[in-house]
Amino acid sequence: MADLYQVENLRLSLADMTQRRAFGPATQVEILKGLSFTLPRGSVTGIVGGSGSGKSTLGRALVRLLAPSSGAIRFDGVDLAHMTEAQLRPLRRRFQMIFQDPMSSLNPRHRIATLIAEPLRLHRFDAIPARVARALDQVGLGSAYANRFPHELSGGQRQRVGIARAIALEPDFILADEIVSGLDVSSQAQVLNLLERLVAELGLTLAFISHDLSVIRRLCQRTLVLQHGRIVEDRPTADLFAAPEADYTRALLEAIPLPDPSQPWV
Repeated sequence: MADLYQVENLRLSLADMTQRRAFGPATQVEILKGLSFTLPRGSVTGIVGGSGSGKSTLGRALVRLLAPSSGAIRFDGVDLAHMTEAQLRPLRRRFQMIFQDPMSSLNPRHRIATLIAEPLRLHRFDAIPARVARALDQVGLGSAYANRFPHELSGGQRQRVGIARAIALEPDFILADEIVSGLDVSSQAQVLNLLERLVAELGLTLAFISHDLSVIRRLCQRTLVLQHGRIVEDRPTADLFAAPEADYTRALLEAIPLPDPSQPWV
């Protein structure tokens, strides 16, 4: 399986807003510290870690919402790391992001069909109404939802709209950042089943960011564990759960509540 992403020695620093100066540039803090890994085509990779581990920063770097300080982010052989926005624009439809809070990413004044059509117009797709209808069908909503407003939908339905907006552009890669963390257990399961089906049907490559290792175990074939901006494990998910190598990974696993505390994960 060929790699869609090849990340080499990725470093990224951000301004430390807790130490703002009255004059002069803000102090820079290194968030990502020399990460190297690959994302094979058609794979589902989990990215996990505690608060401040760098997982969301890494995700935003992969879709170039953040620019790295150094290193390479090769997407289908093209290094995105230091491209200008003008250079990135033709590639942007090929890597999409689904956000944690769908309500904040959906304009409440627009109907669902308009929200899905917006990025299609931006990237100058043809046959936009047909593409919108197909995307709604693919996420299990259908045409009945096209004229509704976001506030008329449940949390799970709004997240499906976010997924529809992403897949309507026919991307190669989707980054999903904590997209089920705000949903109840039933809605979580439905969204995970949907993602699993879309990956298989559309040949998507998916990176799934989560603090919930039980969700990662359910969906992801491989898992990257981040701690303080470094990768401490990069292994098949089943192997990671069966025999975690890093103390940090063991601590994350031990923090997961089990239905029967007397039983291990495997």
